Amino acid sequence: MCDVVLGSQWGDEGKGKLVDILCDDIDVCARCQGGNNAGHTIVVKDVKYDFHMLPSGLVNPKCLNLLGSGVVVHVPSFFEELENLEKKGLEGRDRLFVSSRAHLVFDFHQRTDKLKEAELSQNKKSIGTTGKGIGPTYSTKASRSGIRVHHLVSQEPEAWDEFKLRYHRLVESRYKRYGEFDYDIEGELAKYEKYRELLRPFVVDSVAFMQKAIADKKKILVEGANALMLDLDFGTYPYVTSSATGIGGVLTGLGIPPKQIRNVYGVVKAYTTRVGEGPFPTEQLNADGETLQTVGAEYGVTTGRKRRCGWLDLVVLKYSNAINGYTHLNITKLDVLDSFKEIKVAVAYNYNGEKLESFPEDLAKLGKVDVEYVTLPGWEQDISKITDYKDLPENAKKYLEYIENFLDVPIKWVGVGPARESMLVKP
Repeated sequence: MCDVVLGSQWGDEGKGKLVDILCDDIDVCARCQGGNNAGHTIVVKDVKYDFHMLPSGLVNPKCLNLLGSGVVVHVPSFFEELENLEKKGLEGRDRLFVSSRAHLVFDFHQRTDKLKEAELSQNKKSIGTTGKGIGPTYSTKASRSGIRVHHLVSQEPEAWDEFKLRYHRLVESRYKRYGEFDYDIEGELAKYEKYRELLRPFVVDSVAFMQKAIADKKKILVEGANALMLDLDFGTYPYVTSSATGIGGVLTGLGIPPKQIRNVYGVVKAYTTRVGEGPFPTEQLNADGETLQTVGAEYGVTTGRKRRCGWLDLVVLKYSNAINGYTHLNITKLDVLDSFKEIKVAVAYNYNGEKLESFPEDLAKLGKVDVEYVTLPGWEQDISKITDYKDLPENAKKYLEYIENFLDVPIKWVGVGPARESMLVKP
């Protein structure tokens, strides 16, 4: 059976730490979508590990780790991230696998990502992409012109010539779209001729890999990237990523049947943040927002960009839960709220004097909603050293209970700091 960890807001919730803790008792940790456009930090015995593309299960020396077919892989970044982890003493090459069906991100994808963003910014419609080439890669995947891992590592006699032909066709199509930007085609091909040998030992048929793990009754944890509000279908389109970040992406990105999913853990920051452009109803462009940003150290792990901050939005979470069906919640960074005398929580959107039934798909409407808040008392004390849920201040417990009752989903974990021992288990 599979348990799944998904982001419930805009993707900065701190999923990595929960995955890290759960992986202590897991046989397989699998990524199902996204690429190296997201990031999180895991702290183990005072050592900080930065993850972007690789599964967090690498921190468990007994856990196998898979990048599924729904992931897009920038091979140079794959090896760079692996080597950086190894420099910090984390060994895991023999436990890391890549789906043969995953699509490859090339340097020209990253180049065209930035060209596309520049093109959009001229019309004041930029998305706020990370520039990692994720969107352009998923675009070529959808247009059936993409290149998959098996095209690179195949040992058939004609495979390398076929790979080069596909590659040249793909670059030429980008030239037709953006003009002939300065780019070393042969230089990148030379790199990939070496990478095909380096990558081959990691490559597996991920469908067979997952089916065997299920048949062997392995404990499987699926690690989502980004979050529901960045989902290509259900997020704040077009200010989204280019993959299915909800529960649907778990099925399509790994090739597992729905009946194999047992628990869906939604990770929720105790307030709301997002990176990039797009409407953000509870954003606080004031001292409260600055406090959340400063105390929460709200900078993107991958980009270093400052995150936009606001009060917890239960309208977003209710919508997110309706799609993903969370069995339990993990509330993170509760300690960031320690200094507030009062804490606001968004409970409804009103538009033209009428309450909206759900999160609106029309961003023009979303940008004009009046947010209805409930104000809850703060606890005004440091909770970052607390190691047992029962020792939390009463007002902190009431804040958590309000979230539970509103969403009708139990909270199982509460984060009060960055370290492993700062994750409290709610009885």
